[in-house]
Amino acid sequence: MRSIATVYEAKKRQILEVAAGILEREGAQAVSTRSVAAAAGVRAASLYQLFGDKDGLLAALAILAFDRYLDEKHLLPSTGDPVDDMRRGWDAHVDFGLRHPAFYLLMFGTDRPGRLPPAAAEAHDLVLKFLDRVAAVGRLRVPPVLAARLLQAASTGVTLSLIADPDENRDLEISARVRESVIGSLVTDAPPDAYSGLASRALALDAAIAAADQAGLPLRPAETALLRDWLQRLAR
Repeated sequence: MRSIATVYEAKKRQILEVAAGILEREGAQAVSTRSVAAAAGVRAASLYQLFGDKDGLLAALAILAFDRYLDEKHLLPSTGDPVDDMRRGWDAHVDFGLRHPAFYLLMFGTDRPGRLPPAAAEAHDLVLKFLDRVAAVGRLRVPPVLAARLLQAASTGVTLSLIADPDENRDLEISARVRESVIGSLVTDAPPDAYSGLASRALALDAAIAAADQAGLPLRPAETALLRDWLQRLAR
């Protein structure tokens, strides 16, 4: 016999899938507690108990959207080249937005600053992992946190711009050009050389320390933190 919690979650998931269908077919303006309740065959009161108001329903849909986005991202195999993986990650991001524009607008076009779903933080962490690998091979020009912000701002802007274009005017070359421009400003193709490569070397060492077993480092925690602070300053 299924527990009450299991039945509750199954019902919630069913309603979310119905709401997701309405969202993708008709856009966020068509998602209301009344329309979703009618399509799911439940009473409006039941929907209010599960999600509260329309904002609560849309917030739950945003979480569902990020979960689907992350599922696709995790399926991307590594090429062995972290910079090529950055390119493939960019293309996958844009592709998801163009295939699921209503979801994407809900995820990244929010008019409520600071209220992104928890899964958005996981998506950001995934970008940082890519960038830590780039830093570890000495090819990142700026600290990973800054690089992640620049990448996400650029890829989101490009995707929203392409979504706004009519299908017949949509030019994916724009995405490729912006991608190469941004990535080119963040990474170096040549191995670091002399002082000109100091930032890349500092970032590589910082990434190696971050990935190391702290118990095996011949430094106290405070010394490790101080060293990483110096390395990040050298990388600016």
